[in-house]
Amino acid sequence: MKYRHAFHAGNFADAHKHVALVALLQAMVRKDKGFLFIDTHAGRGAYDLGSGAARRSDEAASGIGRFTELAGGPAGEPEIDAWLEAVAAFRRERRERQAYPGSPLIAAQWLRPQDRAALVESEATEHVELRRELRDRPRYSIENGDGFQRLPAWLPPIERRALVLIDPPFEDSRADFERAAAATVDALARFPTCVIAIWYPIKLERDTTRWLDALAAKLAPRPLLVSELWIHPRDSRVGLNGSGLAIVNPPYLLDERMRQWLPVLHRRLDPAGEGGCAVRMAGAAATPGA
Repeated sequence: MKYRHAFHAGNFADAHKHVALVALLQAMVRKDKGFLFIDTHAGRGAYDLGSGAARRSDEAASGIGRFTELAGGPAGEPEIDAWLEAVAAFRRERRERQAYPGSPLIAAQWLRPQDRAALVESEATEHVELRRELRDRPRYSIENGDGFQRLPAWLPPIERRALVLIDPPFEDSRADFERAAAATVDALARFPTCVIAIWYPIKLERDTTRWLDALAAKLAPRPLLVSELWIHPRDSRVGLNGSGLAIVNPPYLLDERMRQWLPVLHRRLDPAGEGGCAVRMAGAAATPGA
């Protein structure tokens, strides 16, 4: 696999994904009972936005950079500002102004003593870095393997609550779309109430719509929340036009709050107004899933 997230860390898709992850984590910790956080494609955990890999594409400038420039700052929406504070706290702790936390390190700021994490990364070098980042966390299990294959081993969890993030690289888009859908169906068969968030790229609108419709049909009547943010026309040829999240069993009021903060996030990430954003439910009406 040639994909390395270091080239894309902190970009607009990360901003969308990570604000949504923060919102999901906030919902999960509202209950005292512990839960298991599973990240099937965890990456290395931490990234240096000043590295050669990051500067080669400079994608972070149109992501987290929109908030850290002189014209940036807080957004006024609790979920966005909680993400920004998580990034700021991570940088203060490391004393590195260009550090950026991946999903595992963002989740670590919300997980409590009664919670656990299962993190899977397929690339050996990335796995080694992830283990180093989280070496002092005894309730974290870090595996080097195929996240799709390892997901069933963790379900159902002993806590009877779980938040699963499925975030493959989509280097082979068709295969990853198919595997993400299959993994979700299998996970729900093992543990019907788990909350699952699938990140996906928006490259060609017809392909994305076809996949979402098929996924909703497979999951019906379970609730499926779709959150999309795009900074280029949805069928343009630039490559990555937008970022999508399909959330199964969304926690109570997540969709209502997302309709408030997603447009604010979009305006900051797309100041030229070339794209857009949308939140919609597919399938049954939302019910508490956390």
